Amino acid sequence: MNKRRIEIMDTTLRDGEQTSGVSFSVSEKLTLAKLLLEELQVDRIEVASARVSEGELKAVQNITTWAKEMGYLDRVEVLTFVDNGVSIKWMQKAGAKVQNLLTKGSLNHLTYQLKKTPEQHFKAIADSIAQANEQGIYTNVYLEDWSNGMRNSRDYVFQYLDFLVTQPIKRVMLPDTLGVLTHSETNEFIGSIISKYPDIHFDFHGHNDYDLSVANVMEALRAGCHGLHLTVNGMGERAGNAPLASVVAVINDFMPHLEIAVRESSLNKVSKLVSAFTGFGIPANKPIVGDNVFTQTAGIHADGDSKKNLYFNDLLPERFGRKRKYALGKTSGKANIQKNLQELGLTLNDDELGKVTQRIIDLGDKKETVTQEDLPYIISDVLGSEGYEVKVVVKSYVLTHSKGLKPSTTVAVEIDGVSYEENAQGDGQFDAFMNAVRKVYQSKKIELPSLVDYAVRIPPGSNSDALCETIITWKNGSKEFITRGLDSDQTVSAIKATEKMLNII
Repeated sequence: MNKRRIEIMDTTLRDGEQTSGVSFSVSEKLTLAKLLLEELQVDRIEVASARVSEGELKAVQNITTWAKEMGYLDRVEVLTFVDNGVSIKWMQKAGAKVQNLLTKGSLNHLTYQLKKTPEQHFKAIADSIAQANEQGIYTNVYLEDWSNGMRNSRDYVFQYLDFLVTQPIKRVMLPDTLGVLTHSETNEFIGSIISKYPDIHFDFHGHNDYDLSVANVMEALRAGCHGLHLTVNGMGERAGNAPLASVVAVINDFMPHLEIAVRESSLNKVSKLVSAFTGFGIPANKPIVGDNVFTQTAGIHADGDSKKNLYFNDLLPERFGRKRKYALGKTSGKANIQKNLQELGLTLNDDELGKVTQRIIDLGDKKETVTQEDLPYIISDVLGSEGYEVKVVVKSYVLTHSKGLKPSTTVAVEIDGVSYEENAQGDGQFDAFMNAVRKVYQSKKIELPSLVDYAVRIPPGSNSDALCETIITWKNGSKEFITRGLDSDQTVSAIKATEKMLNII
């Protein structure tokens, strides 16, 4: 059976940037454009709105210069406006060749925002398309507020589409601008349009205000639409857009008659990078890319996984470049702990396992977080085993921070009973501490892991003397791991987390 090919257009760099408080730098936009087209292999990217700022112009110029060299220029798109050619001049300066022309897809918007008749609007659109054609710029057309247009002024929408059929355009893009559609409406609206205009390429652009965007995407595809607009992590205005990772998984698993080019194994990597660039955190329970979505918490699930994978579904983490994890806490039970011990290459007898399990349950009751890297310490504490002794101790340190001078640290570290002392400066107290420790390990020709993430938490409603928890994510080769430190001083809590890291490596 021949599969129907669906175009994926990623609009993270344009519509996703309308997430409140998010703005990509010029270099970040170029980096993400390269990743989206080459690593993720989406078909098209919408990178900016015309006329926004000088920074936006520079970003698009960088992207189009690179895209032209690589042969991708027809896959880079810019949102433009019906503005007597101003957007077209901006496009020329930017070096872009595909405009996504924003027009009115509902009579309500046309009447009350533009205060024009349909005929006046269509004439202005025809002029914009003609001006673009003269400059060698291709045109796709957005029907803004199309979903409300179909609900409340369907005759206008079909009148408009009758006009667009006469125009030299590549695609018609149907946005649920306010995220108001239900799945049944999506299917009916798009189905009625495609049956009447079978020769036009239609894209669906879903928003997520009712958390229905993925369901609406499925129904748009079932109704015959040819392309989708998605964003990394579902970024976008208000509740965001249809999320790329979820839609890719849904198409691959539930719609075997369709095919897309997006590379599943790169979704997690790009998701994390977008989160880092934007400071826009990924909810831990977000499908496909959230930290917890491949983590079994209940012990009965871990036990079932060991007995013919009873709690697996088709969303295997390896598809997305990830691994299944087994959480440690009051509900984890022996099965979860066994899974983590296997990862660490440790074995315990039944009696020892029972004692360690009880300690983890007790810690969970106190709302303390336990990680795989904490297990050797818990085993040592519970069993008093010399096999798990702490081999690296930060014996002492002096942290200095003076106005006008770089922070510096002198540190004494004991490794396997041998003391080492070093001094270093840094951009902050913890950076100075790490630089001093790095000197110690350089003398032993050992490379320390790189720091991937550094998060600080205090209990809500606490005072300035509250205990501070510092959570550091490290990367050692291809493996990432987390250590935590607790102290009333933030830098000291980070040092405690680092001491745990030094023992783990």
